[in-house]
Amino acid sequence: MNDLYLEKEDVNVNTVLLLIVGLIIGIVVISMGGGGGAIYLGLLASVFKIAPLSAAATSLVTSLPSVIIGSWGYYRQKKINFRLGNQMLLSAIPAVVIGALLAPYIPNHIYRWVIGIILIILGLRIVIQKNQQSSVKKHTLLMASMYGILSGLMVGIAGLSGGGPVLAGLLIMGLDMFQAVATSSYVLVGLSVIGAGMHLTGGQVDWQLGLPLMIGAAVGALIAPLLVKKVSSTSHSGAVKWVMALLLVLMGINTIR
Repeated sequence: MNDLYLEKEDVNVNTVLLLIVGLIIGIVVISMGGGGGAIYLGLLASVFKIAPLSAAATSLVTSLPSVIIGSWGYYRQKKINFRLGNQMLLSAIPAVVIGALLAPYIPNHIYRWVIGIILIILGLRIVIQKNQQSSVKKHTLLMASMYGILSGLMVGIAGLSGGGPVLAGLLIMGLDMFQAVATSSYVLVGLSVIGAGMHLTGGQVDWQLGLPLMIGAAVGALIAPLLVKKVSSTSHSGAVKWVMALLLVLMGINTIR
């Protein structure tokens, strides 16, 4: 009887902890135009020790409501660049399917090195690029397609949200921080729907862990667009771009390790 009570108490503590963690991740990640797939994946695999396939499926399903809510908040503020976002989606969605089909045949260590190097390069590109006006030209749309394909492969192969290449690409193409974050969230809605749908069919989602994370992240996603709006109207928006660049480099290094 005591063991049953202690076990139930542990479940309650874990649920509260997951709600809080989800809230924090939702605020931070949606504020930076990401979906949080890599963070959820790392948390579920390293802390809760669930199987990699289940962790990938749970991370994608968990991030879906928060990216939808975050994207809706940015849409209401009219900050989404739909032309670039739709171009990325058109390229990324087939790449998700192709990535999922290729995943069983790609050695994990090769994938880690390729993605890690790409993330590091993208982070450095954000730092060294010259300030430029946001404009949509033919070559810009081609670049949007390339970044879309890269992010789609990341979703399909590894169960990540693919937010890194999307956000970096939008910043490199000249969007300001607010527009880049908003458009990235919009793109990730489409990617997360496809990725989550493909993983849901496998029945690998751990709902006991994923549901509290999902609820917390959804609440955080309501706060994030308001936070980004406030930050972007101050002199700190340039510093946020540096933080994003640093996070991409650190993600790349961590992927390679």
